[in-house]
Amino acid sequence: MSLLMPDSGLLFWMLVIFIVVLAVLAKWGFPVITSMVDKRRKYIDESLQLARKADEKMAGMMKEQARIIGEAREEQNRILKEAAEARNNIIRQAQEQARDEASKILAEARTQIEAEKESALSQIRSQVALLSVNVAEKVIRKTLSEDKEQKELIEKMVDESLKIDTSTVKN
Repeated sequence: MSLLMPDSGLLFWMLVIFIVVLAVLAKWGFPVITSMVDKRRKYIDESLQLARKADEKMAGMMKEQARIIGEAREEQNRILKEAAEARNNIIRQAQEQARDEASKILAEARTQIEAEKESALSQIRSQVALLSVNVAEKVIRKTLSEDKEQKELIEKMVDESLKIDTSTVKN
């Protein structure tokens, strides 16, 4: 027997064992292997479908997130506009109140100035009248040293005062 050329009986038995192993594998081994491969393929297909669905859901969630962010920005802009309008209204009202108060203060100041002016004018008039009376008294004393001149002056003053009283009564 040579190592390179096997004996015919050995070849026969090797062939028989090979056919038996092949039959056993075909009956029980290959179906199990193919069913495992099919299960694995189904599992991979299902996983791919789930991944696609997850991608679709993620895309939908991204769209929803973008929509929500857009709405939030619009709401933020609206709130900022309302705040700006409220601020402007408050400033405008404060300015109007300040103007009103300033005009009231000015009016009161003008009234007070007018009252003080009238008071000062009346004081000046009374002082001028007193001075005039004093000057007139001194002048009259000096010029009316005689009785005759005094009588004429008194009569003249009485006549003038009667004329003034009648004219004021008519008015």
